[in-house]
Amino acid sequence: MKIILILIALLVIALGVAALRALFLEKKTSIYHGSTDRKRFEDYALKLQKMIQVETVSHRGIEDPEKFRRLHKVMEGLFPNVFAQCEKYDIDGNLLVRYKGKREDKKPIVLISHLDVVPAEGDWTYPPFEGRIVDDVIHGRGSFDVKCGVFAFYQAVEEMIKDGYVPDCDIYLGSSCTEEIGGDGAPKIVKWFTDKGIRPYMVCDEGGTITEDPIPGVKGNFAAVGIFEKGYGDIKIIAKGNGGHSSSPGKNTPIARLAKFEAEIENHSPFKVEFTPAVEGMLKTLAPYCESFPLKMVFHNLWLFKPLLKKVMPAISSQGAAMLQTTMCFTMQKGSNAYNVIPQEAYVTANLRFIPFEGRKESLAIVRKIASKYDLEVEEVNCTDPTSSLDLNGLQFALCKTAIEKVFPGVCVLPYVVTGGTDSRFYDKHVDACVRFEPVNVSRDQLSKMHGIDENLNIDTLPLAVDYYKEVIRLQETRS
Repeated sequence: MKIILILIALLVIALGVAALRALFLEKKTSIYHGSTDRKRFEDYALKLQKMIQVETVSHRGIEDPEKFRRLHKVMEGLFPNVFAQCEKYDIDGNLLVRYKGKREDKKPIVLISHLDVVPAEGDWTYPPFEGRIVDDVIHGRGSFDVKCGVFAFYQAVEEMIKDGYVPDCDIYLGSSCTEEIGGDGAPKIVKWFTDKGIRPYMVCDEGGTITEDPIPGVKGNFAAVGIFEKGYGDIKIIAKGNGGHSSSPGKNTPIARLAKFEAEIENHSPFKVEFTPAVEGMLKTLAPYCESFPLKMVFHNLWLFKPLLKKVMPAISSQGAAMLQTTMCFTMQKGSNAYNVIPQEAYVTANLRFIPFEGRKESLAIVRKIASKYDLEVEEVNCTDPTSSLDLNGLQFALCKTAIEKVFPGVCVLPYVVTGGTDSRFYDKHVDACVRFEPVNVSRDQLSKMHGIDENLNIDTLPLAVDYYKEVIRLQETRS
């Protein structure tokens, strides 16, 4: 009884300390202000419109570099200074441009965004490859993901060349044409660098944006900078049996065993839940912006509440679960080709996203152990490891944070985990650091339309995206 009373007293003291710390934490707001330079954003929107009008959908198993070269040609007209003054490399339709700097001894930086887009199926309000501009919003496939990024850094370099600016180090503009299908475009560009013995100082890619209300209970606009990218895994789980007629079924047929396996994974996730530095950094950063005192107290005192959050976040939010653990989602299934036939073999496929502390090897070992209970085989189809993490105390993060704070005053910089896939994963072992941030402001509704119907972007965000890349380039002068 005495021990219980002591534990209760310690808990009360801990809660009191946490409450006091939260009470004295200054309340902050994070606000985004779009550009008011109408001439700039209207002129920029017309350029982005022309890029959207070149259909650049990528398809697995189909190579069509000429499609992307048509976009190259359009870009040559939109950015004449870039293509007149810089070195251009066409790597099987993937585009690389070198903006030569003053110092050969200084590591270059690479600004990347992809040229390809996903298919535009379904009924759109406006044609997906028209780039129609309505009420200062540009509509079309690639308006947000991610031709706006390609436009922004090309326009930045276009204006800097026009102004006579010479960067301190080489600046490369790299754009693959296979990002959306996980193809070999970015690896070919990376090989170009490695073949020449070039190890860039930093790669700036998509990954995060300036987004509104990042989690329930936190209002405002936050610049989400991707710190690392989860690994990727496509696997096939196979069940074999004797087959037969469905009129006299035995027990544990292939379909039934697969169903039991799927139910176990779905109902009881076998993967470890942990906080990475990126997630801790995100929640600590959000603490001053919380609307409610209890949420502020929790986020500002992770030393006390982390065990509780590890239980609660995966239960209430799929996004929360994705940031804290490896995830596994079943995607396709096949059995026999007839209603009345028990298959000799059936399978289900799954997609996994591996977290660094329980990567590809460890996660697949867990899956295989569970599969063995149901006499199932696991086949790896396409699996990659998680990337290394950007150092939150490193110079590359500090440089981009400085650029964000200058171009977007009033917006809080928020580290986060990239749960999807980007081209920067191919650069991971061949570059000093990868920063995953697309400098455009999007609403929650616009974010939900990425890869969906009616993708769109506010055009008043374009001038600030251009200014961000200018600032990143200029800030290279501050590093040794």
